[in-house]
Amino acid sequence: MRALVYHGPGQISWDPVPDPAIEEPTDAIVRVDATTVCGSDLRILRGDLPEVKPGTVLGHEAVGEVLEVGRDVHHVRPGDQLIMSAVSACGRCRECRDTKLGQCSEGGGWLLGNLINGTQAELALIPLADHSTHRRPWKVPLNEAVLLAELLPTAYEFGVRNGHVSPGDTVVVVGAGPVGLASVIIARLSSPRRIIVVDLSAARLEAAAGVGADAAEVPGKVIAELSEGPGADVVIEASGEPDGFVLATRAVRTGGHIANIGVHGKPVTLHLESLWRENLTISTGQVDTSPTRWLLELVRYGDLPISGLVTHTLPLDRMKDAYEAFAGGTTTGALKVVLHRE
Repeated sequence: MRALVYHGPGQISWDPVPDPAIEEPTDAIVRVDATTVCGSDLRILRGDLPEVKPGTVLGHEAVGEVLEVGRDVHHVRPGDQLIMSAVSACGRCRECRDTKLGQCSEGGGWLLGNLINGTQAELALIPLADHSTHRRPWKVPLNEAVLLAELLPTAYEFGVRNGHVSPGDTVVVVGAGPVGLASVIIARLSSPRRIIVVDLSAARLEAAAGVGADAAEVPGKVIAELSEGPGADVVIEASGEPDGFVLATRAVRTGGHIANIGVHGKPVTLHLESLWRENLTISTGQVDTSPTRWLLELVRYGDLPISGLVTHTLPLDRMKDAYEAFAGGTTTGALKVVLHRE
């Protein structure tokens, strides 16, 4: 088969590699029908995540058909159409029982495209398959189903849920990339008073207005008004940039929440000299995908208008083109780039 292989910072190629084979009795082999590129993939390519070793097949978001399962896989069968979660979970450890699947202590967590070969390939090995996959309903198209592998759970868990977005809140989203825009869509379910999106990209601000932001603008007047006035009840930091986090601390009100979604590959300054008296809650975390089934039902019945988050569709063998399109999204307006098996 062929796969997108990481060869070190700045180096990836679409290479022939051995087909995956069952290694553990809880594994499954899946034919990848759709996969996508994530912001954390770009950070790996930049060298921000040194735990990813050269030779690793990248990718952790995919949808596909089961070809083979290990002897201890009981809920997944060959022929099933599956959404593969970005995190793997045993389903038995204390963390999994507490629905903190991303913190699985029995061999799970973020494995795909990180510690083991991932999903940007023709075939993928899925560990702990019973608890790390979800069946795809026939009426949910590939381009929407693949967003449930990580994007939507991340926006909900670490933006809306951790931020305790509530009716009547003022919510600021810093960063209008895919996860920031998904946060806007999901936050709407909680009836906030207004949602303000800030970003440096005019194309992405236009996209933010299109998904329901009440205001979308470059950092400036609106942030100054919030920092000098009542402040935002919740700030969702979705840029992953140090300046974005600092901006979040300026915009939030006393007693408010900063919900960090962005994957930070560089140190971030926390100005405790000015924040120590503000009674803030700052939350971070690894996505656990425990709400995926609930989110899947919302997508299935049309309650989450997410189709506009996918702006580009390419064949699987144009993986390098997908990285270039996604990396240039701040100028081109590209959001999620989905690759399909031909």
